[in-house]
Amino acid sequence: MTRRFCTFLLVALTVTACTLKDDGAPKPIPAPPDVAAPPADALKTPSGLASKVIQIGLGRTHPTLRSTVTVHYTGWTTDGKMFESSVLQDKPATFGVTQVIPGWTEGLQLMVQGEKRRFWIPGSLAYDNDPSPTSPKGMLVFDIELILIRN
Repeated sequence: MTRRFCTFLLVALTVTACTLKDDGAPKPIPAPPDVAAPPADALKTPSGLASKVIQIGLGRTHPTLRSTVTVHYTGWTTDGKMFESSVLQDKPATFGVTQVIPGWTEGLQLMVQGEKRRFWIPGSLAYDNDPSPTSPKGMLVFDIELILIRN
């Protein structure tokens, strides 16, 4: 092999390896196709919360305002940008039902253990009143899987 060819081959392999290299950052979970608005068959509450069961749970009880829950979740803005996910971190979140945004507090009480549900949460039940510039504004969409309820 000529020196010139070997140099070219080395550069080509280096560029290819760098291009294919996994940077370790988790890839976003693609937004569901109905992220822009709830479908016509979604359950709607008087507050404006909309939801649809994705996976039926086998539990019989619902969380109460006093419950602590463990969930997996992913959240998107209506333009399809994922902004938060416990699924990507492979670490479920545990918290009191009243320690989250009002849309979650209301929605969690509709669920049973083992259920996975998609929620369309109006901005008024999410972060629209939060002064933090980093909080997403407007309607948010969450897929929530209720793993465990502790009363």
